[in-house]
Amino acid sequence: MRICVSVARLAVPVLTAAILLFSAAKSSMVVKAQQAPAASMEVKIDNFSFGPAAITVPVGTTVTWINRDDIPHTVVSDDKIFKSRVLDTDEKFSYTFSKPGTYPYFCSVHPKMTGKVVVQ
Repeated sequence: MRICVSVARLAVPVLTAAILLFSAAKSSMVVKAQQAPAASMEVKIDNFSFGPAAITVPVGTTVTWINRDDIPHTVVSDDKIFKSRVLDTDEKFSYTFSKPGTYPYFCSVHPKMTGKVVVQ
């Protein structure tokens, strides 16, 4: 009988230690996931086009458009979720995509200029 009680007394601290270790490891994984750097992507505006014209990015990605053209351009989503001001040469516009979906966009100054961001 004493052996069973002793084993039971040992099992409780061992089980408690295992639970604490598991909890600490799980917390560590969560912290590491939250500290991962945010994704980013760059789209160049040049020669009356967006390059690349279509991109696929994960949720949470910040896309930055940079006007490398000699004339002004804008970046406007078809559904007006994002809209830049007029960008002169070397000016930038950024938007962070927080929801999955397909986001077609265009230049309101030159509507034939189009692009698309697919967020997964």
